[in-house]
Amino acid sequence: MYVKTDPRSNMASASSASKKKAPTEFGPSYYGRFYDEEPQQRTDRASSWYIRSQNAVLSYSRVTDGAEFVREEQPDEFALLLPTPTTTAEITAGGETVKVTGSSVTFVPPDRSTIRISGDGDLVRVFTARAADLVELCSNSKGYVDDPNVPELEAWPTPPDGFKIRTYDLDVPQEEGRFGRIFRSTNIMLNCFYSRMGRRDPRELSPHHHDDFQQFSLVLEGSYYHHLRRPWAPDKTKWADDEHEFCAAPSACVIPAAVIHTSEPYSHVANQLVDIFCPPREDFSAQPGWVLNADDYPAKPRS
Repeated sequence: MYVKTDPRSNMASASSASKKKAPTEFGPSYYGRFYDEEPQQRTDRASSWYIRSQNAVLSYSRVTDGAEFVREEQPDEFALLLPTPTTTAEITAGGETVKVTGSSVTFVPPDRSTIRISGDGDLVRVFTARAADLVELCSNSKGYVDDPNVPELEAWPTPPDGFKIRTYDLDVPQEEGRFGRIFRSTNIMLNCFYSRMGRRDPRELSPHHHDDFQQFSLVLEGSYYHHLRRPWAPDKTKWADDEHEFCAAPSACVIPAAVIHTSEPYSHVANQLVDIFCPPREDFSAQPGWVLNADDYPAKPRS
């Protein structure tokens, strides 16, 4: 249920009941509090944390000038988010080299790529779970349990001009009726919310659920409470307590499919969240003007 001021309240999926059979089992949630955990990878110039969902791997890195990230045999596109305005990157992939500014989202083509960092700051990469070597690095890889409500990953259509480095500036003015700043590739969607000052009115939260896909909620600034509720199914032995998990920055939460959830900004100063989906969301893509790079990536044909 969305409050009336939430742009998602006008989506068709929000105003009509789902025709799908109600789920009777739910996958677990996972939390990566990077500020309170040892990194899974460390070099002289970078510390990196990894956490997985069913279809994706999220990597958060603290980097210093000169850090380098190489993928030798990356099976598909991946996303690069540079949230720090003063951190830049030189990306080499697909036979081209592109300099990327800070405060941007970039999609990097498959196969070999190199990212060289200038300046100190943060770096976020999102891969699909087809990158098996990265799945093994994840903090929750050994204990990960498949989400019964998530189908097998299917990539969206390849751009007509093929794969190449595509970068997008996050300096996009807010617009009434548009939800955040959404970018998609063939396999990943990021919604980079605008920084929000102070706590959210507890009377205006937006609890909702997604029938068949998970969500990463990545905290970049401030702190949040992630509230999760699993609906009661006939089998009482599978009922679970509600979750009210506090996560400061930097951290990530994996929200299961079909679980009611909402994230509540809790810091008195700036709070910023990035929602990540794999594959892209069809409902967001169907909203005119919501996906800011829609002209570069064809939408999945409607079934």
